[in-house]
Amino acid sequence: MPKSSKVTQREHSNEHVTESVADLLALEAPMDYKSSQMSMNMAGGGPPPIGKPDISPDLEDGRPAWNSKLQYILAQVGFSVGLGNVWRFPYLCQKNGGGAYLVPYFILLILIGIPLFFLELAVGQRIRRGSIGVWNYVCPRLGGIGVSSLMVCGFVGLYYNVIIGWSIFYFFQSFQYPLPWSDCPIRRNGSQAIVEPECEKSSATTYFWYRETLNITSTIADSGGLNWRMTLSLLAAWIIVCLAVIKGIQSSGKVMYFSSLFPYLVLFCFLVRGLFLKGAVDGIAHMFTPKLEIMLEPQVWREAATQVFFALGLGFGGVIAFSSYNKRDNNCHFDAVLVSVINFVTSILATLVVFAVLGFKANVMNEKCVVENAEKILGYLNSNVLSQDLIPPHVNFSHLTSSDYAEMYGVIKIVKEDSFAQLGLEPCLLEDELNKAGAVQGTGLAFIAFTEAMTHFPASPFWSVMFFFMLINLGLGSMIGTMTGITTPILDTFKIRKEFLTVGCCIVAFLCGLLFVQRSGNYFVTMFDDYSAGLPLTLVVVLENVSVAWIYGTKRFMQDLEDMLGFRPYSVYFYLWKYVSPVCLLVLISASVVEMAISPPGYNAWVQDLATERFQSYPPWALVMCFALIIVAMLPLPLVFIARHFNWLPDGSNKLSVSYRKSLAKEASTLEDETRFILGKNPSEAPSPMPSHRAYLGPGSTSPVELITNSTSISGYGSGYQTNPAPPKSES
Repeated sequence: MPKSSKVTQREHSNEHVTESVADLLALEAPMDYKSSQMSMNMAGGGPPPIGKPDISPDLEDGRPAWNSKLQYILAQVGFSVGLGNVWRFPYLCQKNGGGAYLVPYFILLILIGIPLFFLELAVGQRIRRGSIGVWNYVCPRLGGIGVSSLMVCGFVGLYYNVIIGWSIFYFFQSFQYPLPWSDCPIRRNGSQAIVEPECEKSSATTYFWYRETLNITSTIADSGGLNWRMTLSLLAAWIIVCLAVIKGIQSSGKVMYFSSLFPYLVLFCFLVRGLFLKGAVDGIAHMFTPKLEIMLEPQVWREAATQVFFALGLGFGGVIAFSSYNKRDNNCHFDAVLVSVINFVTSILATLVVFAVLGFKANVMNEKCVVENAEKILGYLNSNVLSQDLIPPHVNFSHLTSSDYAEMYGVIKIVKEDSFAQLGLEPCLLEDELNKAGAVQGTGLAFIAFTEAMTHFPASPFWSVMFFFMLINLGLGSMIGTMTGITTPILDTFKIRKEFLTVGCCIVAFLCGLLFVQRSGNYFVTMFDDYSAGLPLTLVVVLENVSVAWIYGTKRFMQDLEDMLGFRPYSVYFYLWKYVSPVCLLVLISASVVEMAISPPGYNAWVQDLATERFQSYPPWALVMCFALIIVAMLPLPLVFIARHFNWLPDGSNKLSVSYRKSLAKEASTLEDETRFILGKNPSEAPSPMPSHRAYLGPGSTSPVELITNSTSISGYGSGYQTNPAPPKSES
């Protein structure tokens, strides 16, 4: 309780409290707070009436609740574990020192990942609102945090569901043998049959991705019209998402039982199958061989922090929305640690699977290289360009191994040093193939490298169906969280039927998503992925951290957690929230801005004639679009701050759920009882005016009693308790 509390001031006065503070605060019909179980047995307090049911908060305000703790955990896991765990984390490991990359990742998971994830879970569970309602209440002037979070969710959801649409297309294409991307198509040129040149210059899987699936144009300026197959796939993706979230957590919670667990079944199946493939151990060993010298580079730590940040879904609003449907005494600290550990373990599991399969692919490609170059050497031997004396006697061309070829290659290179370049022989090193295989990420890994590896599997259609069905479920889990982060704050603010809102959002999103299913749509997916979320979302989380730790007050927040959880969280969280996490996030923002400034804005365009990707700069209108995405996402932050500072926008901080307002009312009733008890005694006999453990969760540092007695007007539900609320006071 703040020292400026009216209760504390009235300890030394003879004033009597003449109004029922609880009734004013609840703004509803008077309640018998004397018989409340939260009241102390003092001054008229007593046991609750016999037969009166104990109504839980989620029943009082009609707010939906999770059917079980397992359902809630699966929802959080499904939201946090997404496509990035499968196609981003393995690439970052390979790029940033292999096993050594796990060290900075784990350190940053402890320093910023778990604390900030715990923070979002706690505020959502405590206030029982979506992102807009939570940050309006914690700090009304920073209420734009919730709006910006919602905007980012919208941008990400638009292109993320396109990826699910691509996965749906590949899923249905997998029900045929051989797989359609196994071989290059044959083109008839009169009576002559020739291999499609674009495919021959690249590969069958690359051709299928760029030409058969995307039918991509060569520049972002050339839209090429709608790709009707991708349009239908996108429509199917939005129908699935709509059906999953149309009833809120009642429908999405049931979907999570399958969509969250099925990917683990597939990953374990792929891991077991992959370990029996030739070259799988080489791939895993290559992956986890630590390169300690790389670990100290700042770029490695920046990318590790970014991956931790996005892997847990911080700032999107989905974490807060999911936790707002919990009971207020749920152990959210356990949930934060559990989900973070599951996310980390899943990333490692996915990395094992990816590099086991890519190791097999590298081995196949290396053997292919050996065969092709051995044929060249045989040709040179037959034409007397090379002497038979250069070939070691134990080498058998009909059963040539990689080691035999490496020995033969070394001898020829030494003897024919002057003319060796004209021979056109390749070293065919497995290490080179592993580096090449591990250097792909995102769609390149899922739709090109991994699909190519699966064509060499026995029963390849089965594994292809399983893989793309896994991608659909991984994406669906993340989309459910993203959609919940959009719909929950809107439903909390406006009284709309969730079915109408969900269907309306999905229809609008599908229409906007047509931008991404043009023939040039892949370039816009890249643009949105690079610019719509990164910087705005990092800023959102920084302000979340600052608003709780510095404006609301870390000590008050820790006390609220103790009241809510029944135990006090570890003291280390105090320092992590107040000092470590803000500093790390500010460094991350600075590094992101510097990276954005020094990296030329552009995209990798597919050049059909060359059958390869080539970097191109964005045209001026596309540059404007890039920076508009950043500005639009961050614009609510200053707008809401200015509007609330000059009282142009109503203070939405007290638009709380009925259950939460009633809990405040009960607390205020207890404070009133204590005040009357104190005033009824002589000062020398009066006990301590306020137990030290009482904490009031609010944007300012005032008590419930002061909040009411200082009010100039009291209006109905949906308006603030004060017409001119005092600015929040920082509490350290």
